Amino acid sequence: MKLWQKSKDSLEAVTRFTSGDDAAMDMYMAKYDALGSLAHIRMLESVGLLQEKELNVLSKELKITYQEIEVGKFKIDAGVEDIHSQIELELTKRLGDVGKKIHSGRSRNDQVLLDIKLFLRSEIQALTQEVKNIFDLLIAKSEEHKDKLLPGYTHFQMATPSSFGLWFGAYAESLVDDLIMLQAAYKVVNKNPLGSAAGYGSSFPLNRKMTTELLGFDDLNYNVVYAQMGRGKTERVVGQAIGNISATIGKMAMDICLYLSPNFGFISFPDELTTGSSIMPHKKNPDVLEIIRARCNHIQSIQSEISLIITNLPSGYHRDLQVLKEILFPAFQTLKDCIQMAGLMLSNMHVKENLLQDEKYQFLFSVEEVNKLVLQGIPFRDAYKQVGAQIEEGKFKANTNLKHTHEGSIGNLCNSEIKSNFEKALESFSFKKMENALIELLKA
Repeated sequence: MKLWQKSKDSLEAVTRFTSGDDAAMDMYMAKYDALGSLAHIRMLESVGLLQEKELNVLSKELKITYQEIEVGKFKIDAGVEDIHSQIELELTKRLGDVGKKIHSGRSRNDQVLLDIKLFLRSEIQALTQEVKNIFDLLIAKSEEHKDKLLPGYTHFQMATPSSFGLWFGAYAESLVDDLIMLQAAYKVVNKNPLGSAAGYGSSFPLNRKMTTELLGFDDLNYNVVYAQMGRGKTERVVGQAIGNISATIGKMAMDICLYLSPNFGFISFPDELTTGSSIMPHKKNPDVLEIIRARCNHIQSIQSEISLIITNLPSGYHRDLQVLKEILFPAFQTLKDCIQMAGLMLSNMHVKENLLQDEKYQFLFSVEEVNKLVLQGIPFRDAYKQVGAQIEEGKFKANTNLKHTHEGSIGNLCNSEIKSNFEKALESFSFKKMENALIELLKA
């Protein structure tokens, strides 16, 4: 059964092909469809398209539907096209013809646009909390291990001394920039498209600012054509933002895989966090980190997938856009799982001490010796040649005492400043406004 069905139904093969995984994807949006309908009917009543008693019974049933969805007792029946149809059919079954009135002034185009934005908004909030959790862990680990030196590499060759404090702190600060990009995506998401109908507005006297306030949006997508054009663009922007976070987590996982290798031997994990080999009894494989790396690499590809699907689409709605849900929606849970597992690994990582006392790392300190000569008044190029000659002649002896004082260096990590910048980025989200609006909307 389709709400738009007339005298003839589509060929079954056409319906099956065009629906794809839409029923499963629609369940991601189910509770948001109920929320959007709650706001919409209140607006309809305010402009005279519903009577107060109709609003009351519809609101009561929609809140029941919302609760059923929350506890997993709501599903899309076989033969029902989508979540929008299922909710409307349920209301009609329970209330009669009044259930059919919830669609006045809407198209499924702006209905799904709204659902997607409400879903993305909620997922960004949940993801932000996961990012905060691992950020806090990285800062704590940076402080805990700030005095433990670590080889630094360029071109994958030993370069100059680093520290575990620097390494943990680097990924923490990377998440600051990732959060800023996520907040920019949230601003794009947090605009109300409802009332744009099929993409060209409606002759009904809709109050779009009212639904904006009821749903806790920061603003409207004002131009109704652009509201529809925003589908695809919104997903691409969000895809880039979660891809940035994935890049940070994936790079960190790669570092940990290297550092765990016996060829490096910088860190270790409890046996229960690694896996073994079917034929090599000595193996401790970093499978968790390798899966994190693979999953995060896949999430980084989402922006490109979306871009290729929407490239050269003209304005207006096109069924191509349906496929974007399959690409983007599951990625949020995947990324949250990766962050949580990365946190588990970091929490149980054992950092080895006195790594740089090994003679093979003595050349890490060559730049330190060049700088000491420069401080004595020798021009840098002459100092460089002098130390280089000592290395070539086998006469170089490293002094491993370090004195790095500038901002962001081994001796001055600036973790408090990094934390302050993270908190500023976190405060720029308007989650509380959204939460309060939805609580008010769902009041009995």
